[in-house]
Amino acid sequence: MASVTASTTRPKRRAPDPAASVLLPGDGTGAATEPEAVPVDDAGLDEAGSPGAARRASLARRMAFIAAAWITVLLLGGALALERTLTTQVEDNFDEQLEYILTAMIASAEIDPNGEVYFYRTLGDQRFLEPGSGLYWQISGGNYEPWPSRSLWDRTLQLEGITQGKDHFDSAPHFYNSNQFVGEPLRIAERTIILPGSETRWTFAVASATAQMDRQIARVRLILLWSFAVLGLGLFVMAVLQIRYGLSPLRRVRAAIQHLRTTGANRITDPLPSEVQPLVDEVNALLEHTERQAEEARRHAGNLAHALKTPLTVLTNAATAQAPDLSEAVMRETRTMQRHVDHHLARARAVGRRAVGHARTNVWASAEAVRRAVERLYPHGRFDLDGDRQVMVAIERQDLDEILGNLIENAAKYGGGSVFVTIDADKTDESVCLITIEDDGAGIPESEREAIFQRGVRLDTDKPGTGLGLAIVRDVAEIYGGKVRSGESEDLGGLMVELRLPRA
Repeated sequence: MASVTASTTRPKRRAPDPAASVLLPGDGTGAATEPEAVPVDDAGLDEAGSPGAARRASLARRMAFIAAAWITVLLLGGALALERTLTTQVEDNFDEQLEYILTAMIASAEIDPNGEVYFYRTLGDQRFLEPGSGLYWQISGGNYEPWPSRSLWDRTLQLEGITQGKDHFDSAPHFYNSNQFVGEPLRIAERTIILPGSETRWTFAVASATAQMDRQIARVRLILLWSFAVLGLGLFVMAVLQIRYGLSPLRRVRAAIQHLRTTGANRITDPLPSEVQPLVDEVNALLEHTERQAEEARRHAGNLAHALKTPLTVLTNAATAQAPDLSEAVMRETRTMQRHVDHHLARARAVGRRAVGHARTNVWASAEAVRRAVERLYPHGRFDLDGDRQVMVAIERQDLDEILGNLIENAAKYGGGSVFVTIDADKTDESVCLITIEDDGAGIPESEREAIFQRGVRLDTDKPGTGLGLAIVRDVAEIYGGKVRSGESEDLGGLMVELRLPRA
């Protein structure tokens, strides 16, 4: 009864063919040329002189800059709004005082028998009697001479109601600024009135120097300036303290990592805030992953050393004894050592590619490429593919090609000529993609099905091989979190190999 085993015999290469540009199966070791790393010097520049890494940015500086910008914008906007409000309030109060005096003037005015206006009662503010006091009134109308307050002395107010024409009539108080007195800007309130017993339009005006109002406005602005400056400085100091306190867990993480390096601890166990704990969990997971890889490397190195020890001892003894079959022993033991080296190199490459990142490979594309390559080796065989053409698995394309290449070639080599590959045969598990490879051969006994995945085990010694191909399939699949098992094909009657790989 024919049996299935792994093979290491490589077919002779023909001219390159794009359709066959895939790792041909055999011993499963197809060496891949890794790209060379570009040397980077201590300054972060490669040999070409380009920057190797961007300049590190400070998270604290970035947060402080954002806080300072927002504090400045908000305080500046608030200060301008408050300054405008308070200034307007001071000006309105000033105008209200002028309007009050203007109303008192109109209420105290009457027309004498000569048609001229006069006050039947004296205005109460003493400043109207002091020349140059800064508070003035004046009444003008018709062809009469303007009647000024004593505080104006020999000066006369130039009123807009008079200078703008006879048709000008201010039924409500009208306020405006005037610079007619050098060094004494004025705020004037005027109103046009027709008093009882007269048809003349009388313009009542009250003027006050704005120096006092300007001093009040300057005082308000100074208070606002100092208040908002102190407030801004306090807010910025609070923001810096908040940033320093808020980022303190990151400094604790750095101290914990330094503790790992200096004390030999393998995990960060310090209690940290919930926002930082996911970062710590990822660091611990990375440490665990690194330890696992280091342990795998040590185990592989030990296994390889142990596997090479016996052939080297045999060669040493044969050479020392000058055995007549030394040449034959060298060839035999060299092939044995080559098998072990190829096996461990394949595992090392798979582990290295897995550590690069999350891979995504289309199973149908890989299986189709392998099928075309195997058809060149077995042109009289029949190879069928079926299943999901879009399913993706989390494995590198080279490793999937190597796995499928070994399985499909073994099915073609030891089967009856028909190979059937089903992709994603079981859709009930959303996390795993099931790939089955079936042949129409004689199959193998159930008691020996697990043995074919052991290193160096061959159930059929009539055909060339090393017994490492299926062992590599199992090892590489397990590296990516997959599984492989063998069974009996219900449709073809031969061996069925089930390959389970995690979906991407």
